[in-house]
Amino acid sequence: MARFPATAAVAATGLIGGYATARFSGRRELGGAVLAAAGATAAVRWGRRSGVPAAAGLTALYLAAFGGSHPLAKKIGAWPAVLSVTGVVAAASALATGD
Repeated sequence: MARFPATAAVAATGLIGGYATARFSGRRELGGAVLAAAGATAAVRWGRRSGVPAAAGLTALYLAAFGGSHPLAKKIGAWPAVLSVTGVVAAASALATGD
């Protein structure tokens, strides 16, 4: 039976997929929907695997990464910024959940 992807992959999908959806569709609200759906899924999984305090911290990090990628993009470019913040969130998620 197939196993659902690790929570780090869900969070990474939200950040990278949200940006890619917004960029290539030209519709920011679609990118926001991808970001929100993956973020909500990751938050539930973080809560189940690591408890509410860890889930709250990781969700805050996820949102801060999204917000922080915007000014970072002005310095290093959009894709490098998105990939950088995604790496931080994915690493924190993997450390917190063990998956």
